[in-house]
Amino acid sequence: MLANFLIKNFEAGGPVMWPILVTAIVAVAVVGERIFWWARESRRRDPATLEKLFAALENGDFKECSRVSKGSEDPVIRMIWHGMNHYHSSLQGALAVAAGAELQKAGRFLMVMDTLVTLAPLLGLLGTVSGIFRTFIALGTESVEGAMGQITGGIGEALIATMCGLGIAIFALIPFNYFSRKLAQLQFELESAATNVEVMVTAAKQRGLETQVFRKED
Repeated sequence: MLANFLIKNFEAGGPVMWPILVTAIVAVAVVGERIFWWARESRRRDPATLEKLFAALENGDFKECSRVSKGSEDPVIRMIWHGMNHYHSSLQGALAVAAGAELQKAGRFLMVMDTLVTLAPLLGLLGTVSGIFRTFIALGTESVEGAMGQITGGIGEALIATMCGLGIAIFALIPFNYFSRKLAQLQFELESAATNVEVMVTAAKQRGLETQVFRKED
């Protein structure tokens, strides 16, 4: 019953319903993939290990920091591990590269969702114009009584296409804004952690130099 109703309305929406259908399938796939990805990432966060890392950095124990962070699935800890492997040469650059890689994975498909939010209503508007155009053609070739079926069909095509286009846009817009906020939050966490690492490593190196100077003076 429901399937027949959907098929009937899909056919009544006109040829523009096919690109709208493709848009709907892509929207469902992308939103589902992002929901799964962020749910998995939230389970991978490890604040306890992150505290251990900062404690080791504060004590200047870089080897312990690298050991604790190795193999972690937390994106912030992964960034720190990558940076600590290059602390003796280019710490800031290594942290920036690792943070960029994490943000790239977190922001995957956001551009697609942004496109869907804009494209779906435009396809619905195209269906509206197509339906109204069909109505005017019917009015121009036949009498109102004779063209009543085509006029009704044209108006129905316009309404169905518009409704479907707006529905897809609304469906994609809410997750798009949510995932954008999650991405901004992750970016802030990565930047804050990278700044803390740079400050702690610099302070530890300075303490090491001061210790060497004191030893030479003694």
